[in-house]
Amino acid sequence: MRHLSQYQKSETAVSQTAETRTAHPRPNQRQRTREAILDGARQLMAQGEPVTVAAAAGLVGVSRATAYRYFSDPQALAVEAGLDLRVAPYEAVVAGTADLRARLAAIAGFMMQLTLENEESFRQLIAHAAAGPANSPAPRRGARRVAYFQRALEDFASPLPEAQARRLVAQLSAATGIEALIAFVDIARTPRAQVPALAAEMVAAILDRHLGPAAG
Repeated sequence: MRHLSQYQKSETAVSQTAETRTAHPRPNQRQRTREAILDGARQLMAQGEPVTVAAAAGLVGVSRATAYRYFSDPQALAVEAGLDLRVAPYEAVVAGTADLRARLAAIAGFMMQLTLENEESFRQLIAHAAAGPANSPAPRRGARRVAYFQRALEDFASPLPEAQARRLVAQLSAATGIEALIAFVDIARTPRAQVPALAAEMVAAILDRHLGPAAG
C-alpha cells in the first residue's frame, strides 16, 4: 500500500482544486502544496528510488500539472529535498535562548552556518530558482528562515507593530543564507572563514534597530 503523508490526510483533492480554480490558490495553500511535493521526494530518497517530479507528486496525491508549476526540474527538486533533511528542527536551533533577540540571532547564525556547510547545493538551488519565470505564483524557494524568524516572533508575542515585524523578518532574511554568502564571497571577496562573524554583526545591527541595543 502506498504511504500516505500527513498532507494527504489534511489536504484532500489538492490536485483537483489546483486545476479547477480560476484564481491562484492562497499563499499558505501554495506553500503546503510545495512542501507536500518535497515530502514525496524525500520518500523516494529514503526508498532509494530516483527522484522525479511526477513520482514525488504521485506519492502525495498532487497532479503532475500542479507539481510542474512548482518544480520543473527533477534535479532542483532533489537538491532542495536533500537540503531539507539537513535543516535542524526549530526547537533544536533555538534551544537555550531566553529572549527574542537571542532567539532571532540563533536562527540567523544557524542558517548561515548551514549555508556554508552546504554551499554547493545552495548555489544549485538558487540557480534553478533564478532560471524560473519571475512572475510565477508558485513559491520558488522554501523560505525556511522566514518561517523560523516568524515563529520566534510568535513565541514571544512580539511587541512590534505588524508592519515593522515584517520588515525585521525581511531584513534578517536578507542578512542570512546563500544570497548573503554570495554577496560576501563573490562580490566583496571576503574569506569564507570571516563570513559568520561579519554576518553576525549585520544581524546585531538589524536587531539593534528594531529591538534596541543588547542588554549588558
